[in-house]
Amino acid sequence: MTNPLLADWSTPFQLPPFADISDADFAPAFEAAMDAARAEIAAIAECSDAPTFANTIEALELAGQRLDQVLGMFYTLAGTDSNDAREALQREFAPKLSAYSSEITMNAALFGRIETLWQARETLGLSDEQMRVLMLTRRSFVRAGARLQGVARDRLTAVKSRLAVLGTEFTQHLLADERDWFMELSEDDLEGLPDFVVASARAAGEEKGVEGPVVTLSRSLIVPFLQFSPRRELRERAYEAWTARGANGGATDNRGIATETLQLRHERATLLGYADFASYKLETEMARTPARVRELLMAVWEPARAVAVSDARTLEEMMHADGVNGRLEPWDWRYYSEKRRRLEHDLDEAELKPYLQLDRMIEAAFDCANRLFGLDFQPLDVPLYHPDARAWEVTRDGRHMAVFIGDYFARGSKRSGAWCSASRSQRKLGDAVRPVVHNVCNFAKPAKGAPALLSYDDARTLFHEFGHALHQILSDVTYPSISGTSVARDFVELPSQLYEHWLEVPEVLAQYATHARTGAPMPRDMLERLLAAATYDMGFQTVEYVASALVDLAFHEGDAPADPIARQQAVLDALGMPHAIRMRHATPHFAHVFAGDGYSSGYYSYMWSEVMDADAFEAFEEAGSAFDPEVARKLETFILSAGGSREPEELYTAFRGRMPGAQALLKGRGLLSAA
Repeated sequence: MTNPLLADWSTPFQLPPFADISDADFAPAFEAAMDAARAEIAAIAECSDAPTFANTIEALELAGQRLDQVLGMFYTLAGTDSNDAREALQREFAPKLSAYSSEITMNAALFGRIETLWQARETLGLSDEQMRVLMLTRRSFVRAGARLQGVARDRLTAVKSRLAVLGTEFTQHLLADERDWFMELSEDDLEGLPDFVVASARAAGEEKGVEGPVVTLSRSLIVPFLQFSPRRELRERAYEAWTARGANGGATDNRGIATETLQLRHERATLLGYADFASYKLETEMARTPARVRELLMAVWEPARAVAVSDARTLEEMMHADGVNGRLEPWDWRYYSEKRRRLEHDLDEAELKPYLQLDRMIEAAFDCANRLFGLDFQPLDVPLYHPDARAWEVTRDGRHMAVFIGDYFARGSKRSGAWCSASRSQRKLGDAVRPVVHNVCNFAKPAKGAPALLSYDDARTLFHEFGHALHQILSDVTYPSISGTSVARDFVELPSQLYEHWLEVPEVLAQYATHARTGAPMPRDMLERLLAAATYDMGFQTVEYVASALVDLAFHEGDAPADPIARQQAVLDALGMPHAIRMRHATPHFAHVFAGDGYSSGYYSYMWSEVMDADAFEAFEEAGSAFDPEVARKLETFILSAGGSREPEELYTAFRGRMPGAQALLKGRGLLSAA
């Protein structure tokens, strides 16, 4: 029988036939698809015709489609619903995919054809988009080692293969630690916890096969537990388990992986002629150099730290007033900060949360996309990979734009965090293709029959990931290599962080923040208090983020550290890290940096993009409406539909007329007065 992964899918929208595919299908499909892709690459490289843009660059753009189909489905499952078989396949595939990639970029005949086109580029009559694709293709080959020879060439191939294995192991170790740890709670331990936390803890206990409530390491459960539990010893136990992920000794310890990864990245950069990995990585980003990254981060660090230190004194005084002596500790911050928020803003998370229903927040995100870009979302009744996942067809003026899949609840088989991916990207080349886009989150799953309730931070995450999805859905380019989110790392977060602003638009909350039981809209005074508290605790949030970004930069600038944990501590000591705040992502569970090199030397990119997103939303405010049609049209034209077709600075300047400074960011975070 034909392997279903290798067939042409006749399902609605050519979605994977999930019910027909078993884990046993992946390895043979992978091997067959890779053999076919190799043959396609060989045909391009060995073509007897003189190189043209069509027979070389466009042929490369279309090569390996069957392999993309297999991997698109496999990595969707591996990230969202892992099991032992899929984890074993990940470990098997990683070095093979690295070797395959090296075969392509180290193919001298293939690179020779690309170089011939590059040298003759001004005579080829290329469009701007084609010229951009040619430049990016050649640059990717050069940065992958196409010009290396002999021992250096072989060593780079080995280094990249080993890094692929290490990234996979890091991810799987982290998933194992998150999956295996939970803390059972007695009925007495539920004291002080709001109903929504108790319900989530009971649902988590059911998922773990335990009678009674538990706390897991899912952010959407552990954070509210730390906010509300008056049991300091339980908060400490849960917090220390959360921050010890990847550093528990034994088979899942990630510290050795971090050390080897940093050493190999440094070697990779030096083989390619760079001083260090940060210089190599940042060359193609908007920031360009480590010095510019550090300049931005330090401009924000000082005012943020000043606010955080002041806040720590206030929280410690509250703790002492409770009869708890000693220093404010990291497991105390969220508890006393929540108390302070209730006092200063009359805002109680337990009172707020019933107004932030998951389904209503999804509707809000969709409605904003409709008002801004004319998109409509129709639920689809199609088989998906997990019962929690759901799908919508996205249309505009009746024309199919995309399939959007949302997978929102935490489970033990899903890696932590939230992300957007496209199992199929948009392109016009060849047979025009519209995307299949996934948003994956880890919200606490409610008890059966109960509505899913979000924190305000959860709701912001939903809007953030949907901003990424819009970047894919609205993509309108010819070539797949520049489609959707295929842009500089410090530009890719602009659409996502910008879209978060629409959650704070009063008319959006007034319409969609409705009570789960009564259906009543959020009271106006509560809405006003919520928006007034938008920058509450921003010193804490900024310090934990910027510290992580500065440690990431320090890891990759200069020689690789022999002991990353010691380097981490040295950076934090030099910064004067407040005692009661820790890095958002300590080294052993810093998946952004060590699960692959997408955000390595690049964790700063959220803040770089935030400089732009704060300024970009001001364009709507200046126009007098968050839904101004002309500003929305320019946003789609120059940012959301353009993919990587032009340099990010060109695209942003075309949208806004200029590049922004950091003032809008400091203002948006409420840190301007401390700067």
